[in-house]
Amino acid sequence: MSRYEGGGEGAGAGAGTGAGATGRGLWVEEPALRHRMPDPVRTSAVRAVLIVAVTLTEATITFFLTLTGSWLALPMALGAIAGTIVATWGVLDVWITRQMWNQRYGVLSEPSSTARRLRREARRASRATRKAGKAREAREAREAREAAAGRIPREDGPLAASGR
Repeated sequence: MSRYEGGGEGAGAGAGTGAGATGRGLWVEEPALRHRMPDPVRTSAVRAVLIVAVTLTEATITFFLTLTGSWLALPMALGAIAGTIVATWGVLDVWITRQMWNQRYGVLSEPSSTARRLRREARRASRATRKAGKAREAREAREAREAAAGRIPREDGPLAASGR
């Protein structure tokens, strides 16, 4: 057993307190506070960090070469400018990849979702309103037919002369 694991000699805070003392191990699992980034996003983030690190190193070297008046300052300055453009692209790549991932896989819809429940209630209310409107229209049409069926036509009305 390693001296950092279990209750061995010199194990952490409990060292030297007795034969049965146990200390904190070297490796302690702690729950993650945030979920791990998706693989494509993580890949582009690592790429961007490496590009930015190389660009910053190149810019620092360019600065010192400029101070010393070296002929390498000009090519390094041009390389630093190109590196800045590439680093900007790398950071934008992380942002775009993250947005794309969220659009494709980011929304997890569950049947008990609040939004889904609200939409379901709105559909029910809309159906009930439509059904009530159709029932009212049918009732009015039925009443109009009954009223028209029980009506006695007048022979002396304004349209009597035209034969209607």
